[in-house]
Amino acid sequence: MVTISIAGGSGYTGGELLRILLDHPKINIKQATSQRFAGQPVGMVHPNLRGQTLPLFSKIDELESCDLLFIALPNGKSMALMPRFFEVAPRIIDLGADFRLNSAEVWQQWYGNQHQTPELIKQFIYALPELRREEIKKAKHITGPGCEAIVSILSLWPLIKHGVIEKENIIIDAKMGSSQAGSKATPASHHPERAGTVRSYLPTGHRHTAEIEQELTVNGKRPRVLISATAIEMVRGVLVTIHTFLKNDLSEKDIWKIYREEYGDEPFVRIIKRRQGLYRYPEPKILEGTNFCDIGFKKDRHSNRLVVIGAIDNLVKGTAGNAVQCLNLMLGFEETLSLKFPGLHPV
Repeated sequence: MVTISIAGGSGYTGGELLRILLDHPKINIKQATSQRFAGQPVGMVHPNLRGQTLPLFSKIDELESCDLLFIALPNGKSMALMPRFFEVAPRIIDLGADFRLNSAEVWQQWYGNQHQTPELIKQFIYALPELRREEIKKAKHITGPGCEAIVSILSLWPLIKHGVIEKENIIIDAKMGSSQAGSKATPASHHPERAGTVRSYLPTGHRHTAEIEQELTVNGKRPRVLISATAIEMVRGVLVTIHTFLKNDLSEKDIWKIYREEYGDEPFVRIIKRRQGLYRYPEPKILEGTNFCDIGFKKDRHSNRLVVIGAIDNLVKGTAGNAVQCLNLMLGFEETLSLKFPGLHPV
């Protein structure tokens, strides 16, 4: 059995890691830390896990040696602690933003403060299995994408790789559920303020722009991505509606073939484009609890605009599920192990 621990186990991401790994036949969960809830029952914070997982949270300085350490701390917290984490485990999966960007200068530009351990950045692989499977298999230290970034990258990658869309102005309209803001309460998450919301909270300047452009750079040509983010009354899920512009007059059949070529064998990417039914395009609601990324598209009959639609559960394929998928690759397990939950309908 492989022993794992979770630094930052009391947040929504930590809870999802515990839930998913409970049924993993080759994993033994050793510790989950929480500074706020240290010494208190895990089931008090994650009531769906009562009586099923670790009894109590530990403090972060009580971490013992393990085979693999997940880090699910808020952005900006893991970088200073990483030398200590390196001593705890030979393999690390960091789900925060601290090591996603390739340079400390770009980090400071987008996150507003100086990176504390820039010498460690190059030791981390950006962990998106559909694009970097072979690298992840060999990696010791990986960094998970942001939830809005992962669905946008997967939605755009085939079109960028095949060079069929203009790279100058890719417009992403992202609609976010409330859980993407984390478990810590804020004035914006107070129920009277959050309920019934369709709130444009980041019309420009979304931090995930940097990693999307970074990962979609092909042959040194960096795309120009423009994101607008809207909070809606949904707990789990991200839906991106991406406006791209075709270079040539491709048919929808041509576009379908491009997606099938790239994702036809992928266990967690589905191309969703139906002529009938309620769920003709991707819909976050039916992805709750799953590790799927659903992608659809529609060509504008009156212009060269191609609208791409992507949906995920931000806590699973957007963070914890993708991390477990990477764990399976790193340790030589079946990639889909513990990730086959198909979702619920109706919910």
